[in-house]
Amino acid sequence: MRTVLRRRYAVRLAAAGQAVVLALAGVVLTTSSPANAVVNVAGTVLSSANLTVPAEYSALATAKKITYVTTAINGVLITTSGLVFTPKTNKKNKTVVWAHGTTGLADNCAPSTNINVFWPEAIAAIKVLLQRGWTVSAPDYAGLGTAGSHPYLVGASEARAIIDSAKAARNLDAALGTQYAIDGHSQGGQGALFANQLAPSYDGALVLKGTAAIAPVSNLNLIAPDIPGTPGQGYLVMALYGINAVEPSFVPNNYLAAPAKSKASVLATGCLYEILDAYASFTPEQLVPGGVVSQTVLNKLAQYGNPATSAPSAPILIVQGTDDEAVPYVITAGPLIDELNTYNAPEQFITLNGQTHDGAVFASVNTVADWIAAHFV
Repeated sequence: MRTVLRRRYAVRLAAAGQAVVLALAGVVLTTSSPANAVVNVAGTVLSSANLTVPAEYSALATAKKITYVTTAINGVLITTSGLVFTPKTNKKNKTVVWAHGTTGLADNCAPSTNINVFWPEAIAAIKVLLQRGWTVSAPDYAGLGTAGSHPYLVGASEARAIIDSAKAARNLDAALGTQYAIDGHSQGGQGALFANQLAPSYDGALVLKGTAAIAPVSNLNLIAPDIPGTPGQGYLVMALYGINAVEPSFVPNNYLAAPAKSKASVLATGCLYEILDAYASFTPEQLVPGGVVSQTVLNKLAQYGNPATSAPSAPILIVQGTDDEAVPYVITAGPLIDELNTYNAPEQFITLNGQTHDGAVFASVNTVADWIAAHFV
């Protein structure tokens, strides 16, 4: 699997350099702060900057890098960032939020500013959404590119950034209606499911029409015990620091072995694949004491990271590849679907035979867009 991860890293870097949606290193044409901005309201746009798009997207959309107001899980207002893409033609005045997969913890891992983590699957998904005429908001999530630590895999934090990015898009464009949908992958699929639960009490005038979650993270307390000794050990380390971001009394070093503690600097400098590489060769005992993930950790992961703990508010589509190397198919097809069934959800579960974690996105871009279109009215 380490070879697979390295190959995916090389492919992603090459694709990002050749076909990235935004020319993020390109020219900033204008920068503005909305007049009379009310900064105590989630979704308020604090700044926007017009960005150029590459030739392959020039006929499809314009793009803005924005900062906007969202809330931490304790209700404190914070600033986060993201992107808003507006179709040039066939504009339907509806919004789809693209919720990205794992990029890292550091500020340089924000997709809105780092083309190397604007993953190829995100490019593919957003392109199809734009072709359908929908405005696309793409949040970075709290603590990625803005002040504070990133609450990685804390679903309630992701959910707020997701919903508030839809509010921000509407605040940028008064022509946008109240209907929105969410399309999320991996970490973003987890956040999308949390947003579906949160929407009625949080999205105000907006109306969530549906949520597509592709290979969503779920049941972390079931996944985490099998991580020590695998190439995905960096995910667990990031998750510990994600808990610390919202619960400072939870100290990651209390649950990591000495060799793992010594690699902590990579979390502040590297992004996903640098982090995975730093921990990939560890034995279970080098990652966590005794090679076993603490029950305290498992309880915290479940507390902050498990979706489907309350009723969804809108239809749900789940998409999962059988050969997923990051989110086990058996977790999605088993416990997650069982948990959603408690609430008569999901509306549809699509199994993609032979598809990997990222491959599931590429294989389903049109299927997901068709499903979203059927739920917009």
